[in-house]
Amino acid sequence: MLTMNEHISTPADGGKRDFLKYILGGSLIAWASSVLYPLFAYMRPPVQTEVEVSSVKAGKLSTFDKDSGTIVRFGNKPVILIRTSTGELRSFSATCTHLDCTVQYRKDMGVIWCACHNGKYDLNGRNISGPPPRPLDEYRVVIQGDDIFISKQT
Repeated sequence: MLTMNEHISTPADGGKRDFLKYILGGSLIAWASSVLYPLFAYMRPPVQTEVEVSSVKAGKLSTFDKDSGTIVRFGNKPVILIRTSTGELRSFSATCTHLDCTVQYRKDMGVIWCACHNGKYDLNGRNISGPPPRPLDEYRVVIQGDDIFISKQT
C-alpha cells in the first residue's frame, strides 16, 4: 500500500505527446505558407524586361494635323510626336524628367506640358518652367514616303 508521501511513478510518456505537437505544428505552418505565399506572389508586380527597340512606325504623315501632338509607344516607353504649325516634325521622350509623369502637347500654350506639377518644355524639349530638372530626351524623326518613323538619336 502507498502512503501519502509516495507517488506513483509513471514512465516518461511525453514522447507521443511531443510527436503529436510537432506534427500538428508543422502541418499548421505548411497550411499557412501554402495560403500566404500565393497571396504575396500575386501582389508583387511582374518584372518587365526592357524591350530593345531602335525604331518604330508612328503613322502616316497625312493623318497628323499641323500644330498637334500625339503619344506613340516606343517599346515600353511613351514618345511624343509633335507637328509644329510650320509642318516640322519633332519627337521627344514623353516622360517628364521630374517625376516620370507623361507629358502632352498643349496647342493653346504652344508648349509640351506636364500635368503633375505644371512643368513646361519648349518645342525643342528644353525645360522652361516648373520643376523639371533637365530637358526631354530627343528622338530622330524620319519620313519615308508618307510613313513617319521615330528612332533613337545616335
